[in-house]
Amino acid sequence: MSANQHRQYRKASCLIASTVVLISWCCVTVSRAQEVNLVLLQQGQPTSIRGLSVLDDSVAWVSGSNGWIGRTVDCGETWHWQRVAGYETTDFRDIEAFSADQALIISAGSPLVILHTTDGGHTWRETHRDERPEIFYDGMDFWNDRRGLAYGDPIGGTMQLLATEDGGQTWRDISDAARIGLVDEEAGFAASGTGIRTLPGGHVFIATGGHRSRLFHSADYGQTWNAHACPIIQGNASTGIFSMAFRDEHHGVVIGGDYQQDTARRDAIYLTSDGGETWRRPKVGTNGYRSAVEYLDSQRLVATGTSGVDYSTDGGATWMPLSDEGFHVVRKAKQGTWVVLAGGGGKIATLSLPSIFQQP
Repeated sequence: MSANQHRQYRKASCLIASTVVLISWCCVTVSRAQEVNLVLLQQGQPTSIRGLSVLDDSVAWVSGSNGWIGRTVDCGETWHWQRVAGYETTDFRDIEAFSADQALIISAGSPLVILHTTDGGHTWRETHRDERPEIFYDGMDFWNDRRGLAYGDPIGGTMQLLATEDGGQTWRDISDAARIGLVDEEAGFAASGTGIRTLPGGHVFIATGGHRSRLFHSADYGQTWNAHACPIIQGNASTGIFSMAFRDEHHGVVIGGDYQQDTARRDAIYLTSDGGETWRRPKVGTNGYRSAVEYLDSQRLVATGTSGVDYSTDGGATWMPLSDEGFHVVRKAKQGTWVVLAGGGGKIATLSLPSIFQQP
């Protein structure tokens, strides 16, 4: 597929969800396209992107190291970049977009800062700060545009948790109340912002790794928790669950491995159909360590890491390599079908996967 064809396909994909006039043309395009392709949208920005939030089929935000934030409102045709003033050395590991103009970003490391914008990133306001030297937050997720949860590595053996009920304007520390106890050298990974997942009805999952790797589940917006052991590779600081995705509170996939051996495939991915109480290996796993996994629909998933991209068409039971191009994170639009990947060197790509428009 030529570069010009890539651009044309990407434009068509963005318009499918919103332009009824083009439906028949798009169906012809889909019927002819037999291959899954990665289409590069952007690269060369001096930042390693791990935060990604895709709002719909036009709007996406990214966040990364060295204080950089990027935003597109035209399905990746153009990106608007800024280095947040006063935070030029901050590593923004996760971002949550609520609209084309409103978003939250959260840092990793000390000091912890959470910033909010209402004008497309032109200005930012600090809504939370924690200067404890041991503070390190890994990610955040939201049930809606008001209620959300952020989690961080343990202090004194207790996982750190912040809750908001006003869209991130204020945050409440619920660490002591939730009482998630972690063993020595067990922590989260700030690899892609997908170590935490919220689901309807107050469900939320948080994954850990390192010396021990577990899946924590709450059914009451993070007030009380249950812990489930996971057989994914663990025991070293570089191993464990790095990402997860759930299509409901029962069916999901956890993924990770060893980021220091990113082509090793052993025990890097597991599936569950009972919310993490039991696990099973896929028939064919991913092609190595992966830091992000995402459902595209009930049966199709995509996973990515530094050693490549894989996808599945059978609910995660078997995985096929798509590319050896490395990325840190992949997300699908909250309201739409657009799939975006991002990684080191400001690299951003989209996944042209026509079959996701044909629901099974």
